[in-house]
Amino acid sequence: DGHVGVITFNRPDRRNALSNSMYDGFHTVLPTLADDPTVHVVMITGAGSAFCAGGDVKGMNESHQENGGDANDRLGVDAESRAHGLAERQRWVSLAIHRFPKPVVAALPGAAAGAGMSIALACDLRLAAERAIIVPAFVNVAASGDFGGSWFLTQLVGTARAKELYFTSPRLSSQEALDLGIVNRVLADDGFDDAALDWCRSLAERAPIALRLMKQNLNRAITCDLETALDAEATAMVRTMSTADHREAAAAFVEKRTPVFTGR
Repeated sequence: DGHVGVITFNRPDRRNALSNSMYDGFHTVLPTLADDPTVHVVMITGAGSAFCAGGDVKGMNESHQENGGDANDRLGVDAESRAHGLAERQRWVSLAIHRFPKPVVAALPGAAAGAGMSIALACDLRLAAERAIIVPAFVNVAASGDFGGSWFLTQLVGTARAKELYFTSPRLSSQEALDLGIVNRVLADDGFDDAALDWCRSLAERAPIALRLMKQNLNRAITCDLETALDAEATAMVRTMSTADHREAAAAFVEKRTPVFTGR
């Protein structure tokens, strides 16, 4: 949609619970959008009434019933291959979103639970409908968590609060999530899809090169020391101020008009 690439979890009959085809979809579409110069911002949302319910618990139960036996009896046989497969899928989704060279916004029309919450947290920003809820959920199914939720949530709310949320799995309302700094904006339920897309369109009007280098700086700041951050900021600042977009912004400021950015 214009300069916004839209990715939609499209399994509304299972509240957009994750599936292998979804992982494959991310693995295919994210590199495509990264290479598309007309896409300045990506919005990830969900069809129907949910963002993403996380793992398909109904499917898990069906698999347990079909396979039979204690999972621990089978764990030693294929644990390494299963862990490798999950690690690969996590790289295709959460790591790829975090490293994506453009801003990624999660638009939550409803529940983001378990791995669905983790994927929302991997995005740079989160917009939530008033009716949306965020639920860690992992402890409710006796699982420890995946798709980077523990890392992203700790960055947002701190270690102690992240542990509390993971251990107790409350159903956070959109307002509670806003108060905790987990979501950035709460939008009305009515017209949420259009309002979220409008918000992303507005972001996509900003200078794309500057946004890309800002994201790199801010991601780097999570793990680097101050000296490294300062050196990287200096390099990025010189690069952005050498662009046609910077010249356009300076001229527009003096001429009291809205700049038009071209990504050059």
